[in-house]
Amino acid sequence: MTDLLNVPVERRAVDQLDWAVAHLTPLLAKFQPIGLAGIQSAALLDRVDTKYIMGVSQLCEALEAMPRHYWVLDIQGVRLNRYQTVYFDTNDFTLYQQHHNGLGTRYKVRARRYVDSDVTFFEIKHRTNRQRTIKSRITIPDISLQIEDRVAEFVGANTPYEGQALEPKLWNDYMRVTLVSKNDLERLTLDLNVAFGWNGVYSILPGVAIAEVKQAHLSRSSEFVQQMTRLGVRPTSFSKYTAGVYTLYDQVKHNAFKPQIRRIAKLMQSEFSHECSH
Repeated sequence: MTDLLNVPVERRAVDQLDWAVAHLTPLLAKFQPIGLAGIQSAALLDRVDTKYIMGVSQLCEALEAMPRHYWVLDIQGVRLNRYQTVYFDTNDFTLYQQHHNGLGTRYKVRARRYVDSDVTFFEIKHRTNRQRTIKSRITIPDISLQIEDRVAEFVGANTPYEGQALEPKLWNDYMRVTLVSKNDLERLTLDLNVAFGWNGVYSILPGVAIAEVKQAHLSRSSEFVQQMTRLGVRPTSFSKYTAGVYTLYDQVKHNAFKPQIRRIAKLMQSEFSHECSH
């Protein structure tokens, strides 16, 4: 397993989760709520994505200036929502390798449970060579580790792969805040306490926040993008699936991700020190 940081993971994860929840909760209370029905107009299944990696303390600083610009998704009073995902790939990690090798056209295949709203989808994300993300999904009763029947048909219709050619590779759990712009067609997701696991091996990224700005068309006028510029946080490529693979599987090639691995390790160390100083 790629060793991101030589600090006891369990202690760091618990400390950082407590710290993040304690600091984010009062910040999120300042945002006006929006329900699931209200965010459908910003579903943006065909979109342009811009991603950022930062420390949770940086995220808190950015959020301070944002309540008048965004609504926050609120599901029965919960604003830090839980997500559970299983990712699928071929036996030899073809989908992972596509991303590692920088292919313009690539896919992610996953089953995802939205815990607080108690719905589950089988989802396919297609990154096109025009740098757009097209997301397709169907509802399923619950997460399954097998791709069969209508799910297999869905995979065959939306990817170059047959359903039986794909197998589960990892679990991914995290907490998510979803913001919807009041000014533009924009949705913003903020993921934290990202954790991966498979076959008894686990990896956690405590103190790290993953932001994804989803827009119909690329616009730097976004208030969140402006906050990132102010804080000196630059856009970057990041995939929770590829991060899970290179932390859980020793045999995969990960040379292209080494700068990302170093950056995440530095953030984790910085945030751990930051939490300990409070």
